[in-house]
Amino acid sequence: MILIVGIPSDGPTRLVIDAAEAAGVEHLVLNQRESHFVDLRVDLRRGAPVDGTLRLRHRDWPLSAFSGIFLRMMEWQELPENRGTPSPDPDGIRRSGLLHDALIQWTEMMPCRVMNRCSAMGSNASKPYQAQIIEQTGFLTPPTLITSDPARVREFLQRYRHVVFKSISGARSIVKTLSDVRLLHLDRVRMLPTQFQAFVPGTNIRVHVTGDEVFATEMRSAAIDYRYPASDGEEVEMAAVTLPEEIETRCLDLSHRLDLPLAGVDLKVTREGEYYCFEVNPMPAYSYFQEGSGQEIAGGIVRYLAGGDPAAGRPMPARQRGEEDGRDC
Repeated sequence: MILIVGIPSDGPTRLVIDAAEAAGVEHLVLNQRESHFVDLRVDLRRGAPVDGTLRLRHRDWPLSAFSGIFLRMMEWQELPENRGTPSPDPDGIRRSGLLHDALIQWTEMMPCRVMNRCSAMGSNASKPYQAQIIEQTGFLTPPTLITSDPARVREFLQRYRHVVFKSISGARSIVKTLSDVRLLHLDRVRMLPTQFQAFVPGTNIRVHVTGDEVFATEMRSAAIDYRYPASDGEEVEMAAVTLPEEIETRCLDLSHRLDLPLAGVDLKVTREGEYYCFEVNPMPAYSYFQEGSGQEIAGGIVRYLAGGDPAAGRPMPARQRGEEDGRDC
């Protein structure tokens, strides 16, 4: 059975629920907005597997029943039930906080498959750290400067001519060109270290890894940041593409190194066929790409969470899996 934790109306969560229903995979939805009324008991005994009980909608579910967990939670403090309601329930809010803390700790301990554990998602909090892992897989990364010194930025711009900038943390930011107009406000960089990169011309590709499956989507847009084409007055078209085997293997390797069985990998391929990797999103809003390209990414999520031994080892490209020669994986 799969446990799906999040807000059912959220696009990526909704698609996982729909995919599980379509595949006939048994699943249970823990709606965060019901957190005031959910109980989680975790039993820890030396020499025994982690177990316990999840009480949800007046029924008890043994924790050992879950083969996989899809974890896409918003901050519990931001739930409508915990803020902005006409009559907040102090006891309910306290229970909600305790439940979310317990959920995070439990999913760290459980041996089942989890997409994704919160500890692994922390890698996205530092783009420089993540870039070091990216380079270890063989991907190229663009020349990068992280600084709060305007003079260093001007030197970097003089060297590379076309430069873009973005946040160095996991905070969402829109990638923008360092234009003449923005140079007028360059002194603001003293307030916050910022990441500047040489612009890499080419075609953007978003890759979603789901366990041992890879879904690649080509993004056709003249926008600097294809996620927000309207900010540049542009549009975006999406198309499913097949990656070279070597690039697919690198994406899987990167997902494994970051302990992210669900990963959104941002690539760009140049005219010369070189592949650059910019970052890895640990909680990708894959629904946007599924709806735009027609790829069943949610189906890949469900297949991974419903499948086999979570300790089976490193994911392999689909073309290398056992079904090619009749072996059991």
